[in-house]
Amino acid sequence: MKVLQRKEIDGRYKWRTEDIFASDGDFYAELGELAKEVGALGAYRGRLGDKAALLDCLKKRDRISERADRLGLYAHMKKDEDAKNNVYGEMYDKLIALGVKLNSDASFITPELSARGGEYLSGLTEDAAFSDYDYMLKEILRNKAHILSDKEEKLLTEMYPFASAFREIFSMFDNADTVFGKVKTPEGKVELTHGLYGVLLQSHDRSVRKEAYKSMFSAFKRHINTLAANYAGNVMKNVFIAKVRNYKSALHRALSGENVDPAVYDNLLEAVRGKLPALREYVAFRKKVLGTARMYFYDLYVPLTAEADIKLEYEEAYALVKTALEPLGAEYGGLLNEAYDKGWIDVQENLNKRSGAYSTGAYGAHPYVLLNYQKTTHDVFTVAHELGHAMHTYYSNKNQPYAKADYEIFVAEVASTVNEILLLEHLIKNSEGEKRKYLLSYYLDMFRTTLFRQSMFAEFERFAHELGENGEPINAVVLSEGYEKLVGKYYGEDIARDEYIVCEWARIPHFYSAFYVYKYATGIVSAVSIAESILKEGAAAVERYKKFLSAGGSASPVEILKLAGADLTKKEPFQKAADVFSRVLKELKAEYGE
Repeated sequence: MKVLQRKEIDGRYKWRTEDIFASDGDFYAELGELAKEVGALGAYRGRLGDKAALLDCLKKRDRISERADRLGLYAHMKKDEDAKNNVYGEMYDKLIALGVKLNSDASFITPELSARGGEYLSGLTEDAAFSDYDYMLKEILRNKAHILSDKEEKLLTEMYPFASAFREIFSMFDNADTVFGKVKTPEGKVELTHGLYGVLLQSHDRSVRKEAYKSMFSAFKRHINTLAANYAGNVMKNVFIAKVRNYKSALHRALSGENVDPAVYDNLLEAVRGKLPALREYVAFRKKVLGTARMYFYDLYVPLTAEADIKLEYEEAYALVKTALEPLGAEYGGLLNEAYDKGWIDVQENLNKRSGAYSTGAYGAHPYVLLNYQKTTHDVFTVAHELGHAMHTYYSNKNQPYAKADYEIFVAEVASTVNEILLLEHLIKNSEGEKRKYLLSYYLDMFRTTLFRQSMFAEFERFAHELGENGEPINAVVLSEGYEKLVGKYYGEDIARDEYIVCEWARIPHFYSAFYVYKYATGIVSAVSIAESILKEGAAAVERYKKFLSAGGSASPVEILKLAGADLTKKEPFQKAADVFSRVLKELKAEYGE
């Protein structure tokens, strides 16, 4: 099917960037005005011991940051509409350069406040005038031992452009320079891309799956030593920063950044390890249904049933999602209508549009969602997923001041996954036969890829960083051997550990954002707990959930999750998620007469 140019897309399927800035000219006018603010915060340097000066400084920083956020929102959205449009690429680059200067100007605030001492900061947290900043001030107190001098903080801030180079190098390799070759399909040979790879792994033609798998992984295997050296550099950067900031480890630094108790990480991995027999049981069941003598990684994604995919036009998919989310109440449903009618969503693929899907937003603007909608089950769930992100942003921005509106990444996947689970439960309840089998296996695969697989990634990240912290070599052989052991530990003997799967670590972009992936796993654990409560308790659970959505970053993410009834410092939510996996597996096996 022909991919349209941007100008050929019906306006109903485009997001309204004019709700942020009416035109590019307005963007550049605001960019020019904001550039005049560079250095404006310097007038407060050395004066933060004066409460009035401090409050003025914090409010001015917020005003500057809020304006920069809106500029950033517009620039990256326009850039993503057409990656080959140099006008928007340059627009984005100019904004990034200005952002570095503004962040550098503000870098003195935290170390200067930290140096003022605990008594002064504690007093501010009790002062009503500083209510917008009480959590920020408490965090400075908590992190006091890890905040450096003004000069050192400025150096670390200015180090960011090249400290992030490892991620950029991988991104250029992965998205620009690597050619994955062509794959033979029943329709003829096609050029393999990341997006097509996911489609081909679901092919019922095993030879197609196998060829796609080998073509994809061969590209990484050919450059495994270079990729290992790049990843090792990223690991050592993380180890260095953790050491400089006086953290016990890179893991502790990463979790401390969001005020997450390390017990959460341990609870996750302990619960997952306890349920590995159930994961292996599911893999063995897939093997039996598929009728293969031996299972390979490329056999894990193909649907167990044929012709059960949900193929809906976008309008039908949106209506289905709205119906499935009715348990969240009339207010939530009204916001879904607004998102659909008022230009929150960019729906269709066009030439040079960014691939995939995401939700984004900025304070003072409604949220936005980017899709590249296709008539597949995956894309129907993507609609529900991204709308969950959008509603989380909407409620947080509406109910919190700017300083507290931005929620941590740790909770960022919860609302999106709650929506997916509610959609799944609705579909399963209203399906039978092959479609029900398909949906039950889809649910199990959500657990497998989000809970189990991301936990395996989390174990690998800890392994790699411990190598660096212990002064041991980090190279392709060591990393691949460590990854192979984890694949065996998680999947058992029913998955063949070939020359390609041991290289999988080399193609995971999230590894360049240290200790990020475990949040997907804790996200599904939290979402299962919340969704189960909503379906069983109704309005009372919905009100608890809205408190979570509305909390933004007003407390630690673990405390905010407790508002919705999910306490990750305890083992119950993890056990509940593991039990749901076992229940769904039992239901699926029953559909097959077992």
